Amino acid sequence: MYEIKENRCPICGEQLKLSKLTCPDCGIEFPVNQCRSPYDSLSQQETIFLTAFLRCRGNLSDVQTQLSISYPTAKKRLDELLMALGLYERPKEEFPMFGFQKNVALNQNSIKASDIIRNKLYENGGRATVYSVNGKSYVIKASYDKKSFSCDQLPHKLYSYTIFDVIVDLLLQSGGKAPKGNGRNFRLGEGNCTEDTVVGAIAKNYEGQRIGESVFDPVFVLAAVLDWAGIAHNERGYIELTASYRMKLKQ
Repeated sequence: MYEIKENRCPICGEQLKLSKLTCPDCGIEFPVNQCRSPYDSLSQQETIFLTAFLRCRGNLSDVQTQLSISYPTAKKRLDELLMALGLYERPKEEFPMFGFQKNVALNQNSIKASDIIRNKLYENGGRATVYSVNGKSYVIKASYDKKSFSCDQLPHKLYSYTIFDVIVDLLLQSGGKAPKGNGRNFRLGEGNCTEDTVVGAIAKNYEGQRIGESVFDPVFVLAAVLDWAGIAHNERGYIELTASYRMKLKQ
């Protein structure tokens, strides 16, 4: 059985049309010549989300509750639904900046989190908006040194993309899931800032901090970036690798 996508023929790619209507009771057939609606090609997940969205009268908070998903996931699925229906309009800041990608080599086959995020950010024109669990938006921007990015809400001016590899390494060591931790109220190695938390792993393996030293806590933005890139789910209190990224790691 062929999978029909975007109302196109899976053999030749031409747009599909309805050629007849049939009565299930008497069997009579009526010839027609009309295009299929884009709603006819929605996936099961898109249909479920659309139904929930309509029942909740467009309230994403209610959709989150009904489908048991985070705000970033709900926002992402809404964008995907709009794309499938041909209704998506890219935010102004996501339009590519003129000449930004010139002389930038992107390793499209890499499965490293740092490369995936760097690639997606460059494909977005070097700028993108990500969302926290609570729906707060953050703008991340690629640096022209081609090795780092920035966000006005982060404690440091620039961060290397390799910080995401540090987080993914922790997640893999922890079975795919790890607590975010708290670096605002604890020093490294204390309370909720131990080395098995995301903030603790960043402090030790990226910042080079020692046990007992004060740390910075950039997790609220970095977790949103990982969710935006499809690498990990940004949930309340923890981060978990997505099934799709786990599959990439196994290939």
